[in-house]
Amino acid sequence: MACLAAAVPFGALVGGTTLHDVVFTEHEPNASNPELLRRLSSPLTVARQAADLARSGEAIAAHSLDLATEKFLVYVPTRRPAAGYGLVVFVPPWQDARLPDGWAPVLDRFGLIYVSAARSGNDESVLARREPLALDAAHNVIGQYSIDPARVYIAGFSGGSRIALRLALGYPDLFHGAILNAGSDPIGTRDLPLPPRDLMLAFQSASRVVFVTGERDDAHLADDLVSERSLRQWCAFNVDSVVEPRVGHAVAPAAALDRALGELAAEPKPASARIGACRSALEAELETRLQGIRTLMATGRRADAQQRLRELDARFGGLAVPQSLELASQH
Repeated sequence: MACLAAAVPFGALVGGTTLHDVVFTEHEPNASNPELLRRLSSPLTVARQAADLARSGEAIAAHSLDLATEKFLVYVPTRRPAAGYGLVVFVPPWQDARLPDGWAPVLDRFGLIYVSAARSGNDESVLARREPLALDAAHNVIGQYSIDPARVYIAGFSGGSRIALRLALGYPDLFHGAILNAGSDPIGTRDLPLPPRDLMLAFQSASRVVFVTGERDDAHLADDLVSERSLRQWCAFNVDSVVEPRVGHAVAPAAALDRALGELAAEPKPASARIGACRSALEAELETRLQGIRTLMATGRRADAQQRLRELDARFGGLAVPQSLELASQH
């Protein structure tokens, strides 16, 4: 049971309350190190790491966090919607756990609990801290409150926004929407590989992404364009953008947050026909690339085949499994 440092039962918090130094006690089952790697790293990367561990005789630790030493901030809104609270898990670029100025009234209006971790800033390890902290935060809040699973969102600012995108992509079974505030990357790359096929299909079909960036934040607006284009190329069409007038590189003000949450709450745009055609085109490209690698291997050009296989793994990630792993095993 998650609890406060002062031993007040976490689930007993009244609405309109901000709690500091909250301590959680339960790990998200899908936040173990092996599962994080499976969802957030490319298949060939995971296979190489497993082979290295097997040769060394070592085993990967189940978890990298000691939750007893971690602190979180939780804000509970003033009202509980009939269908249950929504939840926003916020990944910061800074080290302290805080609620951005002006956000509380917006969270109240949408009936959203807010949670953010301390020591989860840009200088912390992505895989060992920032990602599992966000996942464990969601799990513990969901365990203590009546939460509408359709309104569980991941959000972040700047470097935290880039982590939020990674988690939205790898955990569409938990997070059904993402607010990317002034930080984004293209997906389907070595740095941001696609998750296993079932998760990628779920992301394409049901996840929503809203970019929120200041009008004067030129560099991150350019990043958003590249990221949004890549999402659509990978058949994720429920994407919206909020450009905040006269704002630079800053946390979304209340009005922008309100618009972003409104986009997430709106009925999704029908895209089934577009998704079907898009997926078919990607499958055709994947098969062409796989056949090219098989031909290179059959003609003895193994070095070229290995290079093409690495490129395939970087681009298609989990969508290329099991074929990519079968080809890798033949080297």
